[in-house]
Amino acid sequence: MSIMKILKYPDPRLRTVAEVVTKFDKSLDNLSKDMLETMYAENGIGLAATQVDFHIRLVVIDISEERDEPLIFVNPIVKVLDNKSLVPCEEGCLSIPGASVEVTRPDKIQLNWLDVKGNEHEDNPQGLLAVCIQHEIDHLQGKLLVDYLSPLKRARLKSKATK
Repeated sequence: MSIMKILKYPDPRLRTVAEVVTKFDKSLDNLSKDMLETMYAENGIGLAATQVDFHIRLVVIDISEERDEPLIFVNPIVKVLDNKSLVPCEEGCLSIPGASVEVTRPDKIQLNWLDVKGNEHEDNPQGLLAVCIQHEIDHLQGKLLVDYLSPLKRARLKSKATK
């Protein structure tokens, strides 16, 4: 396993829309392990493949305090279960170090995904896990945390990031 380089905002590759994974082999398993190691090394709780310049629909997450409950989602699809159950959450991003943005998202979702072997799964995560999944899926769609900011705040953050 190895630690990967995380793309930093405003790198245009972060805007790439990820492709659906169709090949479930050892390289996918190895990539997910490298992503987990990278996420842990950076003290993150989630990482999308797009952030490490692999433009496939792959996300790794671990919100456990002990950092020993890794979750791997291939081709994740989210369905909002309750549009009335929105919660504000202060979010950070490994691609935008030092930035913190309040984002309002659904607190409960339905998630369908494949594991690294191609097996189908479904669950209804809520709370921090639901928020983290939605944040990482934003990355897969080329959407960044800065997109939730006003144009003025986004410009300030971009200026700060490019210095």
